[in-house]
Amino acid sequence: MPSTIRLSLLALGLLLLGCAALPPGKREPRDPWERMNRVTYGFNDKFDRAIAQPVARGYRKVTPRFMQTGVRNFFDNLDYPIVMLNDLLQGQLRPFVSDTGRLLANTTIGIGGLFDPASGMGLDKNDRDFGQTLGKWGVRKGPYVVLPFLGPSDTRDTLGRVVDAYSTPRAYIRNDYWNYGLWLLDKVDERARLLDATRELESAYDPYAFLRNIYLQHREFKVNGGQSPDEEQQEQKLLEESERDQQTPEGASPPPQSPPH
Repeated sequence: MPSTIRLSLLALGLLLLGCAALPPGKREPRDPWERMNRVTYGFNDKFDRAIAQPVARGYRKVTPRFMQTGVRNFFDNLDYPIVMLNDLLQGQLRPFVSDTGRLLANTTIGIGGLFDPASGMGLDKNDRDFGQTLGKWGVRKGPYVVLPFLGPSDTRDTLGRVVDAYSTPRAYIRNDYWNYGLWLLDKVDERARLLDATRELESAYDPYAFLRNIYLQHREFKVNGGQSPDEEQQEQKLLEESERDQQTPEGASPPPQSPPH
C-alpha cells in the first residue's frame, strides 16, 4: 500500500480520537495510552461490524471450503519469505533450510502455493516475524497501541510490521490492480477465518481488555516461549487464562459498549 494511503488512513483514525471514559479499577501499566486506544478500538469495532464482518460472511457463504483453503495456502506461501528472513535474523539455520524446502515444494508441486504438499513431506510450517526478531534481540515491546484498521500492536511490533511489509514479494508488485486486489482478497479471507472467534470476543465482560490480554500474552509467548509442536495448546491455555481474567466481578455493571466522545 503506498505511503500516502497509509498516512491518510492513520490521519482518519487520529481525527476520530476523542475523550474516552476509562473503566473503574487499576490502570494497566502496559497500556499507558488506554484512553486513546479505546477510542481507536471503538472506531475499528464499528468499521468491522458495518463492513468487514458482512463482507467476510458473504465470502464464506459463496466460496467453497476447498477454495478458501487454497486462498489461505496461497497467501501463506506468498508471504513465507518473511518467515525465512527472520529465521536467518534469529540464527535459526536448520528451520531456514526446512522453510526454504517448504517454499520450493509448495510453489512447484503445490502449484504456486494453492496446495500444501510440504506438510505431508514433514516440513513443518513456522511463524516468525520481525517484531518477534526484535524481541529476541532484546528490544523492549514498549506501550500497547491499537492501530486504526490494523488492530492490536505495541511499539516494537508496529516497527516490525513495517519491515515485514517490505519482506514479502507482494511489496514489489508494480501493477496496482494486482496489488490492491491481492491485498483485499487476503484481508477478506483473514477476516472470514476469524468469524468464529467474534462471538467469544463479544461475550467478554470487557472486549477491549480481553483482546489486549490475548495479544500481549501471545506476543510474549512468541518471543520468550519459543516454537514447539505444542504451541497451539499453549495459546489455548493463554486464551482460557484471559477468559478467567475478564469474568464480570460480582455486582459490577458492564462497561459501555461504545466510548463517548
